[in-house]
Amino acid sequence: MALRDANIAEYNLVKVTSIFPPRCKVIPAHRGQKKLKAGQIVYVVLAESATNEPNRLIAASIGVAIPRDPDQYGYLSEHHSYGETSHKVGEYAEDLAAYMLATTLGISFEDDVTYDSRKDLWRIKKEIVSTRNITQTAVGEKNGLWTTAIAAAVLLA
Repeated sequence: MALRDANIAEYNLVKVTSIFPPRCKVIPAHRGQKKLKAGQIVYVVLAESATNEPNRLIAASIGVAIPRDPDQYGYLSEHHSYGETSHKVGEYAEDLAAYMLATTLGISFEDDVTYDSRKDLWRIKKEIVSTRNITQTAVGEKNGLWTTAIAAAVLLA
């Protein structure tokens, strides 16, 4: 049901790792769905969290760090947690993606990175990286039935 709610149930999903390809663009889900057909093999970075504990808060989030240079690859991160708000989980997923990109660039994340919350940009040395997330939370069904939250980044060729 979580895949249906995310509008990706009718595709054959192949999980991939965390590279945001060079020259890749983020587009709205409704535009991406127009490019897909039922039964098609679709590559996704997928985060999922599940519980059968009544009233348990669960969350799944995908974060992305996109470098200023379109020829440079970025990173997607998956994060799943329990008992945290969507805001906290989403920020963590963004931080994780920015951290992975910083370490790829050979930069000490703790020493050389600053965050400008007003502009929502990471400044890594002279590179400017934008970050964003998609996060889904759910509360465990009151009678203990399984509940799942998923977040996905679909990669179109």
